[in-house]
Amino acid sequence: MSNQKEDWKDGLYGDDVRGKLIEFAESGWESIPEDEREKWFSRFKFWGVFHQRSGQESYFMLRLTNCGGVLEPGQLRAIGEVARDYATGPVDNPEFGDGWIDFTTRQSVQLHWIKLEDVPAIWERLESVGVSTRSSGGDTMRNISGCPVAGNDATEYVETRPLLDRIQANLRGDDALCDMPRKFNISVTGCREGCAQDAINDVALEPARKLDDADERRPSSNRNASSSDDGEPVRGFNLRAGGGLGGREPRRARSLDVFVRPDRAYDVVRAFVELYHEEGGRENRNKNRARFFVDDWGTDAIREALVERTDFPLDTAGTNLRDGYTYNAGEPTERGKHDHVGVHEQADGRYYVGLSTPVGRVPAAEAIELADLAAEYGSGEVRLTRRQNPLLVDVPGESLDDLLAEPLLETHAPDPDLFTRGAVACTGTEFCSLALTETKTRMAVMLRWFRANVEMPEDLTQLKIHFSGCTADCGQALTADIGLQGMRARKDGEMVEAMDVGVGGGIGTEPAFVEWVRQRVPADEVPGLVANLLEAFAARARPRPPPTEPPFRVMTDDTPPVDDVPQAPMDVAPELVPTVSGRIAHEPRPEREATDDE
Repeated sequence: MSNQKEDWKDGLYGDDVRGKLIEFAESGWESIPEDEREKWFSRFKFWGVFHQRSGQESYFMLRLTNCGGVLEPGQLRAIGEVARDYATGPVDNPEFGDGWIDFTTRQSVQLHWIKLEDVPAIWERLESVGVSTRSSGGDTMRNISGCPVAGNDATEYVETRPLLDRIQANLRGDDALCDMPRKFNISVTGCREGCAQDAINDVALEPARKLDDADERRPSSNRNASSSDDGEPVRGFNLRAGGGLGGREPRRARSLDVFVRPDRAYDVVRAFVELYHEEGGRENRNKNRARFFVDDWGTDAIREALVERTDFPLDTAGTNLRDGYTYNAGEPTERGKHDHVGVHEQADGRYYVGLSTPVGRVPAAEAIELADLAAEYGSGEVRLTRRQNPLLVDVPGESLDDLLAEPLLETHAPDPDLFTRGAVACTGTEFCSLALTETKTRMAVMLRWFRANVEMPEDLTQLKIHFSGCTADCGQALTADIGLQGMRARKDGEMVEAMDVGVGGGIGTEPAFVEWVRQRVPADEVPGLVANLLEAFAARARPRPPPTEPPFRVMTDDTPPVDDVPQAPMDVAPELVPTVSGRIAHEPRPEREATDDE
């Protein structure tokens, strides 16, 4: 028996929803029958239209899509103009004001405070420059993750741009596969740093190499299926599947013991997508993400199914490059390569400049200015990372000094402080119906407090503090040096926002999730607790862990109990109770287990 959302999809889904959404927009959002709103709001997600939380009934979030974080010339400017003209709510955020865009951890963009009546005009504006919202929500293949400087990176191990474009056009664009059992995430990593985060995706390609006769388990007639005739190592990908963070059962993607050449990688990814599309469960939405499918089938059975679905031999896994992964890991061998922040030379001798955007939120005017800087100093393209940051690419060397002197780069800096550089925050209760805590504003104010009150070792070049408003973990708290995850707790007899605090996560040679050292900490006590953890880490004896090991993992072994460390409570979050149509927009909600349904 299928679940209710499957029944709704059977009634109307995908491209067919667009016409009905336009009808409702023309008639006004109140024309949606009240007893059918949950159904229609679920259907709208395919087109990136998400109803905001309780108290914001007439407003929606709009999620945009792209391929591997690439915004082509003119696209960021159009997005900024839409945010300026349409993403304006009835109240200002006390930290960020009104009219802004959010960069996401899947290299995309979200707009808030959108009225349903404005969606057709917004679509017309965005689609005129090639920006779409299709397949950015619901049970679809979401934004494809890739290295944001694919095709530009001077040290890229495998060229992935043609592969990413093919997956975007022929796989995500295949109407027969748009109705998946659940949302589905694809990652293609071609760089040496692992910045596309293969470990936490439903299906992922990681860079690898294979020697001519390295595969002793395959019949001799097939051993050189992915190797050159002269026995030289061949560059390609290993295949992983079943990773993900949402809910209380996260998984690291597991090896399917497959090596594939770049020209065959698309076919193997498609084979897995089709397998999950056909065989993935559609009954229990809490247990039907691809990671549970991999649990149920097992990697050996999945590999055999892929063999049956491809018309070429599948080599066993080659040698991966995880010993060099530094993204969300430890100290990078080259400063900035792990997150692409800073100034870096491209393969063609030009440069890209990675900027650190505090908590991923950019006012509309600044987004437009960023787009103009990209056009003035580079090719006009802007690339987005999984750390909610933009990159300006194709900058000639002779233009670097002028670009770096631009006033906007004081806010969106290529050389940010340690705390700002490593901060990631999800949407939180400001708009998300799943969240239990406010995130963006709390994180922004906490960062200021850390800068003023916490001194870190000068040789520590990265510190990842991630904040998710719930267990869906869109902020990727599980992979951080210090992860904060929204909860609720009772303090002085009242229910308050709270956080679980974990340490030691990372995506590197050995991916690991945080270990929770304190749970349900009232939000006003979290800055002091985190400061104590940071100071305890700073006081540790050297040497530091290896470059590819998350530095805070050592804190899971002998961190003193946090109750024994003097606390420094500080309420860093301003009051967040703007009203919408007479209702409190940030009203407390009963705690519940969040699924990764968004």
